[in-house]
Amino acid sequence: MNAPRTRVQRRPVHGVLLLDKPIGLSSNQALQKAKWLLRADKAGHTGTLDPLATGVLPLCFGAATKFSQLHLDADKRYVATARLGERTSTADAEGEVVERRHVDVKPTDLQRVTAQFSGPISQLPPMHSALKKDGKALYEYAREGIEVERAPRDVVVHALSVQAEPDFDAMPTIRIDARVSKGTYIRTLGEDIGNALGCGAHLRSLRRIETGDFSAEACISLETLEAMDEQERLAQLMPVEALVANHETVTLEAEDAGRFLSGLRRRGPWPDMPHVAVFGHTPKAFLGTAHVKGGELIPVRLLSPVEIQQILQQFNATSARTTS
Repeated sequence: MNAPRTRVQRRPVHGVLLLDKPIGLSSNQALQKAKWLLRADKAGHTGTLDPLATGVLPLCFGAATKFSQLHLDADKRYVATARLGERTSTADAEGEVVERRHVDVKPTDLQRVTAQFSGPISQLPPMHSALKKDGKALYEYAREGIEVERAPRDVVVHALSVQAEPDFDAMPTIRIDARVSKGTYIRTLGEDIGNALGCGAHLRSLRRIETGDFSAEACISLETLEAMDEQERLAQLMPVEALVANHETVTLEAEDAGRFLSGLRRRGPWPDMPHVAVFGHTPKAFLGTAHVKGGELIPVRLLSPVEIQQILQQFNATSARTTS
């Protein structure tokens, strides 16, 4: 008989954890594992990675979930390998091979497809994706053998490198390094490149190395996080305002800060600005986001006074631990 499972006592946790998602886990599985390790009561991730993919997965806890959309919209950079000459049912190594073709690819062909798929392009979303149709994910239709009509979407490949791997003659594999706009499917990009080369292709590996300003070098693995004690885990969290690092900043004195938090506009000598991170002066605390128009600071998304107090307490507890 199995022993009863210990119930985890959840608590408010606020901040951003840069996770290096391991292969084999879905983004939600990785999120739930980190959430359990931190005993957090609220969490979300910014941008799904397939189970086959690894790399940068920003996890947002508590108040940070209010600003997660900012990184869903961020540009991302991926490094992938694609096997030429084989198409699969899912455009990656998890699917069944549905076609094999002879590979006759020269360096000039790789240069050609690099130019062809750089800049604005149109993609047909894959059936094996989380995109929804009538409230149901496309991959659910795919598992039932149903092909659903999809509309092409316009995306941008900001930078692209396509190169033959060193063992190309023994196994025709290419390395794709792409910095892309939101909504770009790298599996589809690899498959489309293979089709343009006349031989087909599917992804063998996929790693996200950047999302916005966050890079893989700053990430932590689940194994490392699991080996830490509770306070060390909390110390891995970046502050909520890390999600708005590229915003202009405005700092308010106590009276204006209180009124701003209640949703009131504030007047000041500010130029028009579309994206503003607002802070209180004493204590130094992130209050939320706003925009400035006509000298008015207009709230967009706010933290609650309770969240601000919890964040200050969390920061003070972590600081005390690291300086003791």
